[in-house]
Amino acid sequence: MSPTSRASKVPAVTFGFWIIKVAATTLGETGGDTLSMTLGLGYLTSTLIFLSALVALAALQISAKRFHPFLYWATIIASTTAGTTLADFADRSLGIGYPGGSLLLLACVLGALALWYRVEGTVSVDSVNTPRVEAFYWATITFSQTLGTALGDWAADAGLGYGGGALVFGALLLVVALAYFFTRISHVLLFWMAFILTRPLGATVGDFFDKPLAQGGLNVSRPLASAIIAAFIVICILVLPQRAGVHPGSAARPHD
Repeated sequence: MSPTSRASKVPAVTFGFWIIKVAATTLGETGGDTLSMTLGLGYLTSTLIFLSALVALAALQISAKRFHPFLYWATIIASTTAGTTLADFADRSLGIGYPGGSLLLLACVLGALALWYRVEGTVSVDSVNTPRVEAFYWATITFSQTLGTALGDWAADAGLGYGGGALVFGALLLVVALAYFFTRISHVLLFWMAFILTRPLGATVGDFFDKPLAQGGLNVSRPLASAIIAAFIVICILVLPQRAGVHPGSAARPHD
């Protein structure tokens, strides 16, 4: 492999990537709520547990010499479960509500991206192949997962319900996809927009699974819903092509 075509430590962004990403964010919602609500551990304790798992998995991911699909997606799931309980802690336990929590977390995402860009000159996921860039990547990922959770809960609580919230965020993702194919808007910008929007979509789908029928859900137990979604993710990783992205070095890329 030439110096200007080094393998990235993250998967190529394909249609299969987005299928697994949405499923992982859905698992993050049901899994996070299982610990904090079903098992009664609370938001703070659950957040500490999931953050510990995230730090351990991110350290393994960063120290790995190449892309490992199961390790990568386990780290994504850890970030999204931590994001679920962290957002709930900010929104509810801190008493700043969904608008306040969403604005705070949006500032964190923008701050992480700004610092990453200032240091590296790009926030493209194609550049994720050094420990420093990976650290920026996983910090941004975690903030974006947390922001997505807050946005999903805010939409559902604002009267859209879980089904309505899923439709809204699904429609926004469709707009981003159309912009990717039919406009010259930066693909890097569109990637991060889609990455953030898949989280509230997963959050509303996860809530739709486990909330009571009277609240517009399917009343599936959180542990059972989590097990079903986890099995689906494993099948997707095994069946859908999993390959590392390519870091193009100094080569110019269109739309970035």
